[in-house]
Amino acid sequence: QVQLVESGGGLVQPGGSLRLSCAASGSIFSIDAVGWYRQAPGKERELVAGTTSGVTTNYADDVKGRFTISRDNAKNTVYLQMNSLKPEDTAVYYCNADILGYSGVHFSYWGQGTQVTVSS
Repeated sequence: QVQLVESGGGLVQPGGSLRLSCAASGSIFSIDAVGWYRQAPGKERELVAGTTSGVTTNYADDVKGRFTISRDNAKNTVYLQMNSLKPEDTAVYYCNADILGYSGVHFSYWGQGTQVTVSS
């Protein structure tokens, strides 16, 4: 009953920028912690950036200063602005959200993923 849909991935040259979006829809009472993860071929999925209220944020060391996570609570949407992209940022990016439904149950949802490829 809840869906997370990512968009904004694609092919970009090194040094370029992309903005990922993750829109949540369905039976949503509130969205608590949200995060962006990525998984490169042959590697485990890793946390890239996370936020609870949109004020408190945390980032993986290798994206600090380049990536920014933000959220628009009115639109139930989370964003990941990625600047100064590097080839090693190439991965499938997933959003994750802890959502409280109208049933009173918390559940962690994942999006389907969006491919980001950084290459010249």
